[in-house]
Amino acid sequence: MTGIVLLVLAVVVAVGFGLHRRRTDGRFATAVPAAPTTWTAVAGAVPDAALGERATLVQFSSAFCAPCRTTRVVLADVAGRTDGVAHVEIDAEQHLDLVRTLDVRRTPTTLVLDGAGHEITRAAGAPRREQVLAALPALQES
Repeated sequence: MTGIVLLVLAVVVAVGFGLHRRRTDGRFATAVPAAPTTWTAVAGAVPDAALGERATLVQFSSAFCAPCRTTRVVLADVAGRTDGVAHVEIDAEQHLDLVRTLDVRRTPTTLVLDGAGHEITRAAGAPRREQVLAALPALQES
């Protein structure tokens, strides 16, 4: 009887966690402004990266992350089709200090920076194209 109770409890916990991840994956959450800017930390770690005129999509990836490949395609497409938006991909494994500084907890993580390099929002997990585009209009008003 104890085994059945433990099995049912494990299934309930697993389903609850799966539903939570499904609800939160790829959703952008408002970020607390960092001082001086998030871009300062990114540019220090990746000096050849360029800040977008209107926005920059900073993607943290890892080599064996399948959702990272999908995210790369989505963000590159959005940046290519939207004037003034740049896409920068950073290998999280090679930039652990930056990962810690920016509190990146999983890959892929996407940061949306405004034209001045301040973090506006971030998404953990693979965002869909619609979610990325929805995060950009807020930059036009500010």
